[in-house]
Amino acid sequence: MEVDGGNENGICVKATFRLGSETHSVAAAAKGEGATISEELVAMKEESMRILKEFITKHNVPADVPDELVDDEDESSEEAEDEVAEKSKKTKLT
Repeated sequence: MEVDGGNENGICVKATFRLGSETHSVAAAAKGEGATISEELVAMKEESMRILKEFITKHNVPADVPDELVDDEDESSEEAEDEVAEKSKKTKLT
């Protein structure tokens, strides 16, 4: 990301990012005479989020990604079954 004193177009904030093999550039132009860098950053974020949304829709990237590996879930299930089996044995012995 670059921040400079502005140029003839009134652009102070520029960003280039890569999504997969695609490269996107976003330049936030000041909205009005007294626009601050913070306002330009907000505008740039909105434009970046729009590009990201289009990329996700275009490439059909799943929105829900599991936090844990599937193997961890299988191990947890086996441990839970073992605990239930042990409790059942204890109740049968008494």
